[in-house]
Amino acid sequence: MLELEHGFRVVDIHGHLDHDEVAVSTHGRNVGPDRLERECHQAGVVRTAVSPTQRPRDIGYVRANNAVARLSVDRPFLAFARLNGPLAAAESPISTFRNIYAPRETHHTRPGDIEQYAYDDRFHGFVLDPIHDGLPKEPVREELAAVDLPVIVYCREGFPPSAAADTLLTDGYPVVLAGFGGYPMAESRMETALALLDEYDHLYLDTCAVRSRELLERGLQEHPDRIIFGSGTPEIHPNVAVMEILTLDLPEDAMRRVFNRNPSRLVPGFAAGADS
Repeated sequence: MLELEHGFRVVDIHGHLDHDEVAVSTHGRNVGPDRLERECHQAGVVRTAVSPTQRPRDIGYVRANNAVARLSVDRPFLAFARLNGPLAAAESPISTFRNIYAPRETHHTRPGDIEQYAYDDRFHGFVLDPIHDGLPKEPVREELAAVDLPVIVYCREGFPPSAAADTLLTDGYPVVLAGFGGYPMAESRMETALALLDEYDHLYLDTCAVRSRELLERGLQEHPDRIIFGSGTPEIHPNVAVMEILTLDLPEDAMRRVFNRNPSRLVPGFAAGADS
């Protein structure tokens, strides 16, 4: 792809980095840090938040999180720690019953992990995918509220934005729903997430894989301070994600908000003074 020249300062709140170089070379499914840095530069993205790719459910994320933080050093990346937990996210009577007795296993995130992630200056936020990784128990979420860093949350079938409102949005820390809360591309969930912006001041939506021009434009017009650029790289090339915003029928000020001002206000590491 050609290098984009758009004149905007762009930061990206939604990227992934596979810390396992063997898996990258063998499967070709994800990209390593050098290629990811090149592709972001090509798209004019100056800083990207990165978290580990999915791990098997019985393997924790401590090692992967630390590896991503290490690979982010001296690169234009901000490490976000991926979390897991023993609670089932699916809304059903069986899941509710099981959650009462669900023990925290050794591979699940502990409250002490959150404190360590937040206070060693290597991590700038967190990622939760409740359907794949489960939800943490209340002590972990209390620690999330104490450190008050943003948490990117995937809403999928079985854990819609309404479920996030009933659980995570009552905790008080900043929450960013990936892909307008409809990831991947469920417009009914996106509509719900947009409505929730009127109720929760600490809720934000990122633009990852939102293919609807109407929803993107509506979100930026109705909630100009709460929409944040997220590419989903490397699954989605950052060139493509940036162009989807550039082709919207919006004024330049709205572009600057979504590309830079909104994410930099939420994540201080994105601020212009932090550029490498």
